[in-house]
Amino acid sequence: MTRASVAGAGRLTRGKTAHRPERFDFNPEQVIKKNIRGLHDSIEGSIDPMGMSAPILHAQLAWLAHPQELAQHCIHLSTDLWKLQVHTLHRMLGFPSEDPISPHPDDVRFADPVWTESASWDLIKEWYLAFTHNMQDMLYDTPGLSGKERRRAAFWWRKWLNAVAPTNFLLTNPVAISKMIDTRGESLYKGYQNFLADLNAGMVRMTDPGDFKVGENLATTPGAVVFRNRLLEVIHYTPTQAKVHAEPVVIITPWINKFYVLDLVPKKSMVRYLLDQGLDVFITSWKNPDGSMHDCSFDDYLTEGVQTVIDVARKFTGADKVHAAGYCIGGTALAIYMAWANKHYGKDAVPVADWTLFTTLVDFRKPGDIEVFIDEASIRYMTDGMNKKGYLEGKQMASAFRLLRSNSLIWTYVVHGWLYGEKPAPFDVLYWNMDTTRMPYAMHAWYLKELYLHNRLVHDNALTVAGEPISLGRITQPLYSVSAVDDHIAPWAQTYRVNNLVVGPKRFVLSSSGHILAIINPVVTPPKRQFWVNDVQHRSETAEYWKTHASAQEGSWWPDWMDWLKPRAGKLVDARPVANKEFPQLAPAPGTYVLEP
Repeated sequence: MTRASVAGAGRLTRGKTAHRPERFDFNPEQVIKKNIRGLHDSIEGSIDPMGMSAPILHAQLAWLAHPQELAQHCIHLSTDLWKLQVHTLHRMLGFPSEDPISPHPDDVRFADPVWTESASWDLIKEWYLAFTHNMQDMLYDTPGLSGKERRRAAFWWRKWLNAVAPTNFLLTNPVAISKMIDTRGESLYKGYQNFLADLNAGMVRMTDPGDFKVGENLATTPGAVVFRNRLLEVIHYTPTQAKVHAEPVVIITPWINKFYVLDLVPKKSMVRYLLDQGLDVFITSWKNPDGSMHDCSFDDYLTEGVQTVIDVARKFTGADKVHAAGYCIGGTALAIYMAWANKHYGKDAVPVADWTLFTTLVDFRKPGDIEVFIDEASIRYMTDGMNKKGYLEGKQMASAFRLLRSNSLIWTYVVHGWLYGEKPAPFDVLYWNMDTTRMPYAMHAWYLKELYLHNRLVHDNALTVAGEPISLGRITQPLYSVSAVDDHIAPWAQTYRVNNLVVGPKRFVLSSSGHILAIINPVVTPPKRQFWVNDVQHRSETAEYWKTHASAQEGSWWPDWMDWLKPRAGKLVDARPVANKEFPQLAPAPGTYVLEP
């Protein structure tokens, strides 16, 4: 080999990097851990994706590891069983005897007198209650488990106990047997027809879908769709007064279910009530997503949804600012928007003068019974399924919420429909509840992980939304918020937390009833409900402190809201047309998106 050829080879090597084997850092421990975690996730996702059995197994192991506490509870059970033995003897001999164990006040399964008057049926009821109450108490008192783990164990065990209640089966339900005899079997025939109809519908129906039709006997308030994009239709309602307040009201409805919960029938319609108060109302009607909306994100819902409806209302009316209200997840979106807008525009340029929240969570640390579905494994299972389809099925979401109150939202309809042969009664709220919507993958996965799982909204600048790090502490606009005493979806003490996180004047209302009926709460005589109301004087005030200083009032909170809102909504001006040249009518209210299956 010549010197020249060696020099040439050297030049070639310097001009072009010589190939060398890449260095591979092999860490056996990490590889093993990764593979074990993958195997664990795969098995868990196949066998117990929602984490039903694990908490119960943990509770059983915890009790075995605490024999002293187990003995104490066994003694308590033995005491109840001894009382029950004496009660059984008295009933067998025909002597009067008070039930040693009574159903909980909200348990109406055994309300029929036969469960008390007939000794045989009374004993079936009492033995069932003895074991179920003691099992539930033990699970809630399980030593060595976190509060969340105990609640999860009690929840899933309670679902099984509810399912095997004697009221749910023909041969152990005296009312069903009596109806079968009285009707010569017709109740069973009708029950079988109801069963087939439920099977065809893919759910246990709470009302007959044929009794209602959106746009005909639901959501009938006159108005027009004046804007439409891929995510929403904006509906502007026809004013009912000759004069209206200059600044409009914009309602951000939840995209879980459909907007017309606020416009069911005229006598229950919040929309109609606002119009009669001389307010100009715009509302969101969200698109029911399909697979093509797989990548629609929460940022899109904020910018193409919340920001868009606010912009449309401002341009339509010529007002500089609007008065926004948000319900449930729509309220959470509004809270995030307010934090985003205060950062993006600066507090003086925010296009919302004040805001109202209806049963809205911003702090998800204790989200109520829904927490049984919130852990890494459950959310991974749900998001993997959504990713494949592009969305979460509406029926899947509805089933989860119904499972939270299985006795009142599932088994009572099974008993009355299948065993008694009764047709579901027409009920507008229940029809709306069955009219489900889907959730796009990207948005809902973000919502579950960032808010429910990691609770990042309460931490300053922990979330970046639409290009801005957000903090609820930046919000200074006045807030009026409403919660519900019996809300199992957004517990009132947790919804109150917004008052500890935002700055500015705040007024808080706590209404009787639950997540829906506390809000759909029209003024009636005599009043059906009551509410507690008071201003929040300082961010440090707790929910308990506020409750002790709030004033209790009979009736609906709607007039109190109007007393707060209307003085802020600008002077009275001539009512505007429902549509105009810049925003022509694209469809009459309730629009087209709401009609999509």
